[in-house]
Amino acid sequence: KALEGYFQLKEQGIIQKDILTIIDFSLSSTQKRLWVIDMATNTVLLQSVVSHGRNSGEEFATSFSNESNSYKSSLGFYTTGETYNGKHGLSLKLDGLEYGINNNARNRAVVMHGADYAAESFIKQQGRLGRSQGCPAVPYAIHKEIIGMIKDKSCLFIYHPSRNYEKQSKLVS
Repeated sequence: KALEGYFQLKEQGIIQKDILTIIDFSLSSTQKRLWVIDMATNTVLLQSVVSHGRNSGEEFATSFSNESNSYKSSLGFYTTGETYNGKHGLSLKLDGLEYGINNNARNRAVVMHGADYAAESFIKQQGRLGRSQGCPAVPYAIHKEIIGMIKDKSCLFIYHPSRNYEKQSKLVS
C-alpha cells in the first residue's frame, strides 16, 4: 500500500525525494514501527519507535481522526515540509495529502518531533511508549537524524489496517 501511493505521488511530482517513511500503527508502540527507506537503493536507512496520539489508544493505536483537538493520529499519505524550532526543538511540518483523512494535519500542528516519552527507556518504565497530541514523535536521540533525512518533499505513510481508511483513500486500492 505504501509503494502504491508513493509511486502515484512521485509520478504526480508531489514527492520529490526518493525517500519513503512508513509508520505501521498495526504494531505495538513497544516495537520499532517506523522505517525510513531509500527508494533509489531499496535500503532501510533507519528504524525506530514512534508515538501515536493519546486518544488513539494505549499500547496500540486503534482510533484515528482528522479533527482539531482530537489528540488522535491521522492515517494516510503525507509529504514532508519544512523544519522549524519549536517547544520540542527541531520539528518537521507535515502536509496531509488525503482529503477528510489527514488534510488537516498542518492546521492541527501535527508534526514530527523528538520527545522524552518516545524512547525505549520510557517503554521499560511504563510498558508502552508515551503518547502525543497526534504527532508522530520519535526519540530525541535520533530525531535530528530522521528529520534531516526526510524533510523537504519526501513521502510519509501512516498505516493501519482500517477498513474506513481503505474505503476513503484514493491512493490505495
